[in-house]
Amino acid sequence: MTSYDYDMVVIGSGPAGQRAAVQAAKLGRRVAVVERRPDIGGVSIATGTASKTLREAVLYLTGYRERGIYGPMYSVKQNITMSDLMVRTRHVMRRQVEILRDQFGRNRVELITAEGSFVDRHTIRLSSDDGKPPRTITADKVVIAVGTFSTTPPVVYVDGKLIFVSDDVLDMTELPRRLTIIGAGQIGLEYCGTFAALGVQVTLVDRRPRLLQIADTEIADTLAYHLRQKRVTLRLSENVFDVEYLRDRLGDRVRVKLESGKQVVSDAVMYCVGRTGCTESLRLEAAGIEADDRRRLSVDDNYQTEAEGVYAVGGVIGFPDLVSTSQMQGRLAACHAFGVPTNSFPGLFPYAVKTIPEVAMVGKTESQLMDEGVPYEVGRARYTEVVRSVIQGDDVGMLKLLFHIETRKLLGVHIIGEGASELIHIGQAVIAHGGTVDYFVEAVFSYPTLAECYATAALDALNRIGP
Repeated sequence: MTSYDYDMVVIGSGPAGQRAAVQAAKLGRRVAVVERRPDIGGVSIATGTASKTLREAVLYLTGYRERGIYGPMYSVKQNITMSDLMVRTRHVMRRQVEILRDQFGRNRVELITAEGSFVDRHTIRLSSDDGKPPRTITADKVVIAVGTFSTTPPVVYVDGKLIFVSDDVLDMTELPRRLTIIGAGQIGLEYCGTFAALGVQVTLVDRRPRLLQIADTEIADTLAYHLRQKRVTLRLSENVFDVEYLRDRLGDRVRVKLESGKQVVSDAVMYCVGRTGCTESLRLEAAGIEADDRRRLSVDDNYQTEAEGVYAVGGVIGFPDLVSTSQMQGRLAACHAFGVPTNSFPGLFPYAVKTIPEVAMVGKTESQLMDEGVPYEVGRARYTEVVRSVIQGDDVGMLKLLFHIETRKLLGVHIIGEGASELIHIGQAVIAHGGTVDYFVEAVFSYPTLAECYATAALDALNRIGP
């Protein structure tokens, strides 16, 4: 029997890698995590956590949540700067790194700061910048959890200042007065809302005809309405033809030319056109693995690549590329690697977008139900119908229930508004257990809470179909 240095080596310390490593360690295995960055946590902390924390800082400093009480001009601080925003962001990032280090330590997971690459499917070459010569380690199983980075446009020079990608946001020294965001995916939408709440004039450009293709149409249209209310200009069904720098007496600016003939001039341009797998330096061919044109990896139902014993999890395998799903993938991959029975990845999981207002969904959309020929009905509750929204000063929001007319089983929940990403789990649990819309009528919800929207929406639904 071959002897290896470790039972499992995980390349990457983000959510997927962390969960895979800890799960393997809890199974009594010798585990090492290889991370090339001095700070652990991967893109989840460096960009994901940072962007969400930046949003919270903006909501607080602008007084956005309380404007329903104190008026539309209310603000906790005037002339907000990037330095103001980074106080909270850096604190949260430091704290999360501490938590991860503690988890690795408590579970006896060895953390190796180096860049890893394959020599073969059981051997990893470690290279570092500390002047020490490269060395190799061996493992029975390897998990690739290297994450992704923002895809850069091939024909435009990204200088990180006038033209930048989402990964560069934390390096900004000042806020632009006008910002063009190219790409209305999750990241583009989240930053769109954040900058608009700061008073930045945002233009959002996307080739698709509507926002959030994955979301319920009514929710997506509602989000578009609220973005326009914050003076966001939406340029949908538009393709970018060219981007050029402008340098004149008015200062440095950027002009975006669209195929329709429209032009958008702004102080800066952010590209959010997808993400690319961080696999270029892994020497995948040495392990017998191939990546696609976005350097992402293909896996089977157990997250194993075409190389036996080598797994890939998280953003590097593509959709849905969420922290929550990445963590689940890491756990399942580790269990499969060591023959521990598990259930397959759940088909029902919540999807949340931290826009302003935030959006969350689980289950079917109206479009899906119509395509499938399912007889359904809708129940809605506006945040204005529950007193909690009045108390917190933010009454922008709606909760929508979709259920089968005949069986009354809950089929989908779609929410837009404050706390949507928290509220969605109630609907997720009811759908997962085959519950009906009647549950929300019969259940007792604490007062005053936004969760009361479930009861209000259920009563609205039952009024439509009768007793």
